[in-house]
Amino acid sequence: MEALIIIKSVGNVIPGWDPESRKNTFVNNLVVYTGFRVPARNDITHRLDYDWMFLFSLAFILRSARLALSLQAIMRTITEKLSDRFGALARLGLPIVVGQIGNVVLGFADTLMVGHHSMHELAAASFVNTMFTLVVIFATGFSYGLTPVVGSLFGRGETERIGHAMKDSLAANLALSVALVAVMAAFCLNIHRFGQPEELLPLMRPYLWVNIASLPFLCCFNAFKQFFDGITDTKTPMFIIIAGNLLNIFGNWVLIYGELGAPELGLFGAGISTALSRVVMALACVAVFFRHGRYRLFRQGFAAGRASRAGMRRLAGLGFPVALQVGMETAAFSLSAIFVGWIGTTALAAHQVVITVSQLLYMISSGMAAAVAVRVSYFAGQKDYAAVRRTAYSGLQLILAIALTLSVPVFLLRNDISWWFTDGEDVCLLVSQTVIPLIAYQIGDGVQYTFANALRGIECVKPMIWIAFFAYFVVSLPLGWLLGIHLGIGLVGIWCAFPVCLSTAGLLYFLRFKKELKRMG
Repeated sequence: MEALIIIKSVGNVIPGWDPESRKNTFVNNLVVYTGFRVPARNDITHRLDYDWMFLFSLAFILRSARLALSLQAIMRTITEKLSDRFGALARLGLPIVVGQIGNVVLGFADTLMVGHHSMHELAAASFVNTMFTLVVIFATGFSYGLTPVVGSLFGRGETERIGHAMKDSLAANLALSVALVAVMAAFCLNIHRFGQPEELLPLMRPYLWVNIASLPFLCCFNAFKQFFDGITDTKTPMFIIIAGNLLNIFGNWVLIYGELGAPELGLFGAGISTALSRVVMALACVAVFFRHGRYRLFRQGFAAGRASRAGMRRLAGLGFPVALQVGMETAAFSLSAIFVGWIGTTALAAHQVVITVSQLLYMISSGMAAAVAVRVSYFAGQKDYAAVRRTAYSGLQLILAIALTLSVPVFLLRNDISWWFTDGEDVCLLVSQTVIPLIAYQIGDGVQYTFANALRGIECVKPMIWIAFFAYFVVSLPLGWLLGIHLGIGLVGIWCAFPVCLSTAGLLYFLRFKKELKRMG
């Protein structure tokens, strides 16, 4: 409305206007726009055009200043609302993302350093790491059962109970580590039965044994990390992870190549370095928890009584479904590599390049989604279900915005990405084509990450098992075989199954989340 008044008033002062006949219209418009009353004078009809222009300009400046102040207040209000809506999630999620990206960089550095020492050692590490990663993912998913428990208690301010839940979680994770050590020891003793090259077995066994020995420390670290995340202290594990990764890289340099007077141990040295970093990270978490004054109240609950079987069963009931869900998602991508191998070497190379790029997007999205679980559990503990809903939807918007933003440079660099890894032109062409379904599944991936973690935050995890099984084993693998192998589309066809399965999982998680919120009130 004011813009129309300004235009009308300006139209009254263009060259050629008659101030005598148009005077009243201009004055009235000026009064309406500025909010000020122009004093009447007997000689106002004898003013020149520039007098009216000066008066109008002065009034316009004054009114514009008032509008600017109003807009500033509006923008401040909008900024505060956006900060309340997304700021807490970003502050929680960013340290988790940094820690997870650090793990990706560490794996990349391990591969480079071992590969430069020996190609045979690189081949041995590839097989061992593929199998051991499944165990690590399962153990990490199991530890996620503590997050909603701690977050809910933290929302109610029950600090001593959090300490006792931490003790139950530590006991449950250490018990799991014993079972995992037994399983992996049996695997190591029978590794020669898996059809691997005989010349690699002497390299595989010692590398796997030293990784198996570090499993209890890995599970201990996982328990403490979920405790820190549950009380919204995500920076502490971030710094510990970064320090552990730097120590690992330094240890690799010393033990793989025999620097600083150390023996040249090759792949076995890389295993020792990884195990030592896990020990240090676990001990660092223990030291921070028991020495820092911030955790005094939690330590009181930790020291009170013994770990309860009921608490351990509850954590296992929350952790096992998440571990299975994460494991099935990982297995779907891993088993798809079998189909890719049927296509050929070029497809395998391109598949590995695209998988490496997808890991970066995965770490960022999953890190922000972990913050959703923390915030949802916090509000669920307060029974503020409107805030639970708002947090989940805000998290979805934030994750999708980040995923789509990162997809832009990936799309623009689709013809150049493979040159960072190989100089094969066929691989480059195939990577540039496969990037398209990678970008296409970011929306479905963001939805399934968000609502899977929202369900975890409200402790509704059992339905996630059958949803994951349906999406990844009933939809993804058969569809990937149909498109990629049966119809002959190749690697792009196999990757086209991922947007479908991830969107299916996201939709089912979302519907289950809505149903649970409606039931909870």
